[in-house]
Amino acid sequence: MDNSTVLALADPTDPLLAMLEKLPDDTRIAVGDRVEAFAQAAPEADVILNWTGSRELLQQVWRMAPCVRWVHSRSAGLDELLFPELAESPVPLTNARGVFSEILGEFAMGAVLFFAKGFRRMVRSQEAGVWDQFDTMAVAGQSLGVIGFGDIGKAAARRAEAMGMQVLPLRRETGQQGKLDLLARSDYVLLSAPLTPETRGIVGAAELRAMQPGAVLINVGRGPLVDEAALIAALREKRIGGAALDVFDQEPLPAGHPYYTLDNLLLSPHSADHTPDWKQRAMQMFLDNFERYRKGESLRNMVDKGRGY
Repeated sequence: MDNSTVLALADPTDPLLAMLEKLPDDTRIAVGDRVEAFAQAAPEADVILNWTGSRELLQQVWRMAPCVRWVHSRSAGLDELLFPELAESPVPLTNARGVFSEILGEFAMGAVLFFAKGFRRMVRSQEAGVWDQFDTMAVAGQSLGVIGFGDIGKAAARRAEAMGMQVLPLRRETGQQGKLDLLARSDYVLLSAPLTPETRGIVGAAELRAMQPGAVLINVGRGPLVDEAALIAALREKRIGGAALDVFDQEPLPAGHPYYTLDNLLLSPHSADHTPDWKQRAMQMFLDNFERYRKGESLRNMVDKGRGY
């Protein structure tokens, strides 16, 4: 397909936009973070790249662009982006699913080792100048329950199995009792599911009660997968071994939040997938897909808009 017009919803000063120069010479590109930037190009645009645009901006631009044939989102998560008109349209939506999976799989294993080897205690003893010898746990032979066995869950599973762990994936058709049984069998529980109406609050008070006293919850999916109040209570009361969180209900996490006070919590400020080249990799995903689009080939990372992922 020739003579495409791409609407890039982004801060015009973002240096990563220079990568769009790799698009074919006959591609028209309009960039902006306000709706006025797209007034001239939108009527004939066939592609929308939502790089850093809000849901509101995307929705406004969508309504201005009746000829759009493809929408791509830099983000893998779509819970804050997918609006009804886009969801109900036949226009394909793709995302960055898979770009960050291997990195997040590494973080999940880092969290496992953080708790198994007592790294927090080691650092504290080192800083205090104290020789504090203690026993650590072997990871081999322990179990990793995975809720959300997509790209991220599978990336973590490969690493867990390489370390001798048993992987217990939660199947989509498993009911509530099956989920509780899996939690009761897991030494570590990884949440890597997308946020949908079905997964919101998938781990709440009942699920936390089902976990082993020493088990660790790891969330790299979306903050609202977990009932925050229930998790804080479980951590404060030491009813589970700990938690490692990369995502939260509110981001940035506000000052004074209870999470900051918990010594059995590993807190990442949504940085688990922020390697030095993560934005370049995300843009390259769009460029690769654009080449497929131009040639009329199947796009990668097609989103099931009905399911929301």
